[in-house]
Amino acid sequence: MDWGPVAFDWNRTRAFLVTAEEGSFSAAARALRTTQPTVGRQVAALEEDLGVVLFERVGRGLTLTPTGLALIEHVREMAEAALRFSRVATGQSLSLDGRVCISASGVISAHYLPDPVMAIRRAHPGIEIEILGTNEVSDLGRREADIAIRNFRPKDADLVARKVRDGVGYLYATPEYLASIGDPTTADDLSRADFIAFDGSDVLMNGLNAMGLRLTKANFPYASANQHVQWALITRGAGVGVMMAEIGDADPRVTRVLPDVIRFPVPMWLTSHREVRTSRRVRVVFDMLAEALSAEE
Repeated sequence: MDWGPVAFDWNRTRAFLVTAEEGSFSAAARALRTTQPTVGRQVAALEEDLGVVLFERVGRGLTLTPTGLALIEHVREMAEAALRFSRVATGQSLSLDGRVCISASGVISAHYLPDPVMAIRRAHPGIEIEILGTNEVSDLGRREADIAIRNFRPKDADLVARKVRDGVGYLYATPEYLASIGDPTTADDLSRADFIAFDGSDVLMNGLNAMGLRLTKANFPYASANQHVQWALITRGAGVGVMMAEIGDADPRVTRVLPDVIRFPVPMWLTSHREVRTSRRVRVVFDMLAEALSAEE
């Protein structure tokens, strides 16, 4: 093989790929956790190395030139190869020292993970823990996280998962709010309440209606994808909302609402990529998390 032409910088190539996928230098910088000028310089240097123009500006965004379009699929293949290389390399690591990234929702990250990760650190001081408190489903194949805690079993054959608990969620509200709407005792009574939605969709409304309520969009004056914001609204008396039982029952400001009628299964699955799971460090964290979360049920 003639290695002479293989002289470009992978960091520059990665900057090109992420900019193409994100649509701007600023968005690419956020994805790469660097600065916009750095990404811009890397792309410009790659263009100079190759003697081509990869992007053209369209309004405030960027679009690929014909040359950029011709190259992007090759770069994606290189990125996939780099990810496979990283997963295999991580999987072969026997050292416990290093970082493990755990992805979980904001509520699980704040209420369930502190004690287990502190116990992991006490047992293995060389392990560093990064917690991604996000409701987004992290792509384990792309190494956005090493371990994810999810409320559903993954279907991807490249992922391994262990069910660690079968939790339950209920509706909660403050006693004062419930009194203001006549202390509802039936699903029909509760249909006059205000609710805090998970987001702008009808998921919660449809789920509650399937349990016997008669709700419309007018019953959902509040919505937030952030669970802490949802809980703040519930505990301040804005309306009725959903929370996991361990958290809701521990808060004296609220009470369960129609718990014999309305309840939500909340299973908890620990998930990791099959290749990364062979890493001794990831396996230790995975197993210790599983033991701790199972014991709390």
